[in-house]
Amino acid sequence: MHISYNKLQKLMIDNKMKRSDLKRAAQISDYTATKINKNEPISIETIMRICKVFHCDIGDIMEIILDENN
Repeated sequence: MHISYNKLQKLMIDNKMKRSDLKRAAQISDYTATKINKNEPISIETIMRICKVFHCDIGDIMEIILDENN
């Protein structure tokens, strides 16, 4: 299984938000922003800060995708 932040990317586009805007608003580092771009796991604390920025739930910014082999 793996993580997808495609929903977050769509939210950013819909809100005309750049990566630098998200980093500032959610107080995330360059390293964490890169992990998001690579669909790598980030801390739940960071996810909660991003949800606070968009006034949404975790499922609105990310999803877990199960591999077909499992």
